[in-house]
Amino acid sequence: MFQNCNIIYVQLRAEKFTIFAINGEVIMILYFSGTGNSEYAANYIAERIEDEVENLFDRIRREDYSPMESGRPWVVVTPTYGWRIPNVVEMFLRKTDFSGNQEMYFVMTCGQDNGCAGKYLQKMCDGVNLKYMGCAEVVMPENYIAMFEVPDKDEALKIIEDSEKSLDKIIQYLSEGNPFPEKEVHLKDRITSGPANQVFRRFFVRADSFRVTDACVHCGKCEQVCPLENIHYINEKPVWGDKCTHCMACICRCPQEAIEYGRKSVGKERYICPK
Repeated sequence: MFQNCNIIYVQLRAEKFTIFAINGEVIMILYFSGTGNSEYAANYIAERIEDEVENLFDRIRREDYSPMESGRPWVVVTPTYGWRIPNVVEMFLRKTDFSGNQEMYFVMTCGQDNGCAGKYLQKMCDGVNLKYMGCAEVVMPENYIAMFEVPDKDEALKIIEDSEKSLDKIIQYLSEGNPFPEKEVHLKDRITSGPANQVFRRFFVRADSFRVTDACVHCGKCEQVCPLENIHYINEKPVWGDKCTHCMACICRCPQEAIEYGRKSVGKERYICPK
């Protein structure tokens, strides 16, 4: 598909970017992001291949599964939750009718690795008549403060700088129209994306440990950034419902750092992609 690429060099923000015009067409990027890592990755790719990019936040929040059409390949950029794509993204992809081009690439940002997420993505694509074009992982700063420490700003910027090497390789595959190469899968990957993921989804992805402290100023930010409309104000305090995807948007985007996840987040840095 992507033969005879016209390569144009442009100067932008004092950096030299390569922009690929692919037979007059470009790819269509869809992304979901809680704290900004996947948003950064999606926009990094989009800027360099002169592409369209759409944030899936509103569609997921409204449960809008109306058909989407594109003559170009689809690229889904998403975080890694429990070594697979988030449930909410998988549900969106399964329920939405993608017409036109049926090729779909996946780019997954992660703190360490995404296990063997590609195996499950291929199975999903086969079930909804999409052509699976591979899954690429991009290591970005850790943001899951319900379990891990997150880096400070300087460390996060260094990790993001290193991630751009992976993103540049991804852009090359996209420009050539080639599938992403699948990584070698080990027993550990099968365990993390399989049984460990099931345990994570069943026992860890819950909202009942979120709480608000007296530092809350009732700004409503947490309610606004929740992709599942799971946060509502009662007596001027945010209250979490029984839907949650553990995107960490509420706790990390609170301007007062007034939200805690039990005792696990106390004293920890909050993380928002610094770029």
